[in-house]
Amino acid sequence: MSHKLFVSLPIKDLDRTMAFFKALGFTFKFTDEKAACMLIGEHAYAMLLVEPFFKTLTKKAICDTATHVEGAFGLSCESRAEVDALVAKALAGGGKEAGPPEDHGFMYTRSFEDIDGHHWEVVWMAPTPAQ
Repeated sequence: MSHKLFVSLPIKDLDRTMAFFKALGFTFKFTDEKAACMLIGEHAYAMLLVEPFFKTLTKKAICDTATHVEGAFGLSCESRAEVDALVAKALAGGGKEAGPPEDHGFMYTRSFEDIDGHHWEVVWMAPTPAQ
């Protein structure tokens, strides 16, 4: 069985958030004044929803990303250099480094918080398993 993944994230400013992710190389479709559908991969999307619209999806409070994390969203890259380049673009666009790089030889990760405080893990893994 195969499914498409749509992760909905509350955001404060749609234009600013879209500009941030466009600078990282992502593209969008199905956008209006309340939401943007960001293409992550062939079957994965992030729905960036302005907070008032996001609130219509739940009765719970929106997470304060300054003090809490609602999840960690992983992005794979094809090389260590691509990991570094993507994180560098995120930091240049106003994101914050979420922790130090981790190099396990067969796997290299870095993390950042986007301008809305959402936690992103960027990872490269060797094409063959570690021995």
